[in-house]
Amino acid sequence: MSADETPPPHAVVVTCSTRAAGGVYPDRGGPLLVEALRSWGFSCGDPVVVPDGPLVEAALREAVATGASVVLTTGGTGLSPTDGTPEATRAVIDREVPGIAEAIRSAGVTAGVPTAMLSRGVAGLSGRTLIVNVPGSTGGVRDALDVIAPVLTHAVSQIAGGDH
Repeated sequence: MSADETPPPHAVVVTCSTRAAGGVYPDRGGPLLVEALRSWGFSCGDPVVVPDGPLVEAALREAVATGASVVLTTGGTGLSPTDGTPEATRAVIDREVPGIAEAIRSAGVTAGVPTAMLSRGVAGLSGRTLIVNVPGSTGGVRDALDVIAPVLTHAVSQIAGGDH
């Protein structure tokens, strides 16, 4: 990259799953998010995999501290007693961006997955970092990617002070 080129925006993916973190099964959703982000021009390392619970909030705070433009989480958005990703996200964000989470749920239901309405995922801003909770299933990840693909670059530009 030459001195006058702007580096690509940085993104972080956090997989929130006790079983994936414990090696019970491989993380499948995180790699899908990373692949999409890279294809959209973001620099993005491999997913950070953490168990449900306090480490989710810590991982989000660490991702924000890196200066990431975007943090996408996968998992922990359902109704099980250990699903706490929305609460961890709310502890980190300053302002919610409810339309993103609403659109992700709506897309799942429209695609014929009525259980998509059970997702409690949220989206919001922590400083200049957009954090979006995505469901843990690979189908939910794909639906969410379809929703955010046309708006993510524009959102990042707006957050950085770009024109509408």
